[in-house]
Amino acid sequence: MRLTLNDLIDRDLPGAVAFVDRGAAVTHGAFDGLAGRAAAWLAGQGIGRGDKVAVWMVNRIEWLAILFGLARIGATLVAVNTRYRASEVEHILRQSGARLLVLQHDFRGIDFAAILDQVGSELPALERIAVVDPEAQMPAVLLGRPVVRFAPDDAELPDRGEPDQPAVLFTTSGTTSGPKLVVHPQRTLALHARRCAVAHGLDGADARLFAAMPFCGVFGLAALLAAVAGGAPVHIQETFEPDAAAELMRREAITHVYASDEVYRRLMEAGDAPFPAARVFGFAAFGPGATELARKAWDRGLPLVGLYGSSEVLALFATQPRDLPLDQRIEAGGRPASADAEVRITDGEIEIRSPTNFVGYLNNAAATAAAMTADGFFRTGDIGRLRADGSFVFETRKGDAIRLAGFLVSPVEIEDVLKTIDGVTDAQVVAIEQSGQRRCAAFIIGTASEEAVIAGARAVLAPFKVPVHVWQVDDFPRTQGANGTKIQRGKLREMAEERLAG
Repeated sequence: MRLTLNDLIDRDLPGAVAFVDRGAAVTHGAFDGLAGRAAAWLAGQGIGRGDKVAVWMVNRIEWLAILFGLARIGATLVAVNTRYRASEVEHILRQSGARLLVLQHDFRGIDFAAILDQVGSELPALERIAVVDPEAQMPAVLLGRPVVRFAPDDAELPDRGEPDQPAVLFTTSGTTSGPKLVVHPQRTLALHARRCAVAHGLDGADARLFAAMPFCGVFGLAALLAAVAGGAPVHIQETFEPDAAAELMRREAITHVYASDEVYRRLMEAGDAPFPAARVFGFAAFGPGATELARKAWDRGLPLVGLYGSSEVLALFATQPRDLPLDQRIEAGGRPASADAEVRITDGEIEIRSPTNFVGYLNNAAATAAAMTADGFFRTGDIGRLRADGSFVFETRKGDAIRLAGFLVSPVEIEDVLKTIDGVTDAQVVAIEQSGQRRCAAFIIGTASEEAVIAGARAVLAPFKVPVHVWQVDDFPRTQGANGTKIQRGKLREMAEERLAG
């Protein structure tokens, strides 16, 4: 079946509402035209088949228009997290080879231009920078590149995309200091969207999605595309605000939400009124206390069900059936949205083979090969178990990667930054729980003070990656194994807990 990203747009019902952005309804027909005009503008900037365009902005209709516009000309969107700072943005721009960066001027304290000013200029592929805000006062040049306006005119381009052309690059942590780029072609995104629309009931009468998670992440984008495929209007919020979200969900009779446990915690704190239209509130447990939160949510009329997904297999890959007992329906995992997806457990690790899986890591054949089995299963790096009914349960992460603010982060990525700070000879990072949130703490060898390390990290890292505690040690706990000496991260976590308790 030939299926491109733009095939998800409902051209049979052009008057049906596809999105509601900042109070304005955008129909499928209007969005089809907007995507066509975005494609024409991108082509006018010299972007063509195989090119990559980085997009760095919060949730807004322009983000989606650029995505669908790029798909029409066979180009690829590089999703950049709005929380990223200079070093992270620089890494992604260099690794992706993006020719164009599209950003917004600022948003609630995020000065995108100022952050970009700290990025190194050695980015050979980057040719120009575009700004979406029509009234923003921007310099004529940034990073030595000309600055242009994202200003599509009346010209439109039809869909010339192909199913196997890469559509999106998502970031994911790996064993190196920077994140890998996960490649998804148009067919995996579009096929997954159509299957999720049916599996989650987003094709049902009066279904409406509240887009609570960032489009730059696979969680937010997979849910949105499923709603588009099912014909469910998507109510977009630029960034999550609990009071405004609760009021919108009641007013618009929202039926579907997919979000982190922290989003639901804040939503429950916004008021006691129930959400009578709620059908599926999928949640991912990124912080402590998620199980108890889910139980309380059901008592409050929020039908939370566990999910499973990743950048490689896409978010909403699996969802727990609502007819299971409560303690089982709120566990991470479930049944795959794709009936032909295969899930198995090998030595405790969840392995997945599905036609909606990623096709590899960009320019990293070694990492791609290491992630796959000989018979085509993706090694998730997650520990889990199968149930008798064919569903599965995610239990914990196999490797050392840690969840911070809902994002999977490699400790090495943070450690490499800490080692560049004056007075830090070596560093190790572990996850801790503080004030009900998962944060990171660091152990360092060296003379740098806690204040100096935190300040140095804050200057270059996204806020959620900055350690909240820094402790000096003479050496790290180590163990001698068959393959050499290894640092005991488990022991470091115990040491962190002891210090916090003391």
